[in-house]
Amino acid sequence: MRKLLLLSALFLSFMAFAQVPQGISYQAIALNAVGQPVASANVGVRLSILDDSASGTVLYTETQIKATSAQGLFTLVIGQGTPVTGTFSGINWGMNSKFLKVEMDVAGGTNYAAVGTTQLLSVPYAMYAGNTASVAGNASINDDIVANKNANFGFIDTYGNNAYVYNVDTNAWSVQPFNVNASPTLISSKGNFFFIDTYDNKAYCYYAKTGTWSFQAFNENASPSVTESNGNFGFVDTYDNKAYVYNAQNGTWSFQEFNMNAAPSLVNSKGSFGFVDTYDNKAYVFNRKNGAWSSQSFNVNASPLLSESNGNFAFVDTYDNKAYIFNGNTGSWTFQQFDENASPSISISETN
Repeated sequence: MRKLLLLSALFLSFMAFAQVPQGISYQAIALNAVGQPVASANVGVRLSILDDSASGTVLYTETQIKATSAQGLFTLVIGQGTPVTGTFSGINWGMNSKFLKVEMDVAGGTNYAAVGTTQLLSVPYAMYAGNTASVAGNASINDDIVANKNANFGFIDTYGNNAYVYNVDTNAWSVQPFNVNASPTLISSKGNFFFIDTYDNKAYCYYAKTGTWSFQAFNENASPSVTESNGNFGFVDTYDNKAYVYNAQNGTWSFQEFNMNAAPSLVNSKGSFGFVDTYDNKAYVFNRKNGAWSSQSFNVNASPLLSESNGNFAFVDTYDNKAYIFNGNTGSWTFQQFDENASPSISISETN
């Protein structure tokens, strides 16, 4: 029986290189045929960028060998593997939709099994935006001018060590300095902007409603990755054992502690965030509507994965024989018991 790969999180983060960003961060959990994580092992991954459709022309293919964590988690950067077909820098992100095809061999070889094909909704615009004109001045700025639906604009000046945001509603610029050694990447969502200074160990967020910056400090040993969703931002500090969320509803930061042995990954949905702590045996959700964290315990032997849709979250505990749902409207958990011989999986049907 072929082994399977379950995507626990697919996030797109554009890595800053010499000119236009040339990498897409990708994270997933490798599972075997019986649904257990492929822990602490090498897996072989083949990734292809397809043009226009899930069965379109292959523009680029690469292979990578990655080591999984004790939970089966692995992370890679598409564009930094061994090229097989085409070149990553040669992809024209400004023309047609792009799709990512993933194949894997959990034995670490080249006997790849198909995992799935997913449309890259953010990549074509973000990569193409690297062709916009740079800002004149002393700094040769290799930063993208990022616009979103609220029509605010931002850029990074790596020589002046400042992040600038222009707010169209207030017709005003705002500046946030950062460490002279840092080269942060600006991330935008719903008029807000975010970047991480890994030298001063602070995450900064620009709040469009007030036109002001705020920050959240993190452990000096951490190098967190940012997840954005519907104007909110989140990251995990695995050294201080906290998950942080910036809430654009009220412009405040909040956090949820987790077990010191855990290394959870954030799942996001419509501005809400969730993660699973497999050591304390709890699933946590930050609800954007009430701005609060809530938890749901599960069996000590279970290692559930969160599903998400429209601000709601779900997981199955196959040891206590319960399916749990977090209702984003009520901010509460509910469950349904099932037969002890069953091993159900969650299906999602979105409503209007």
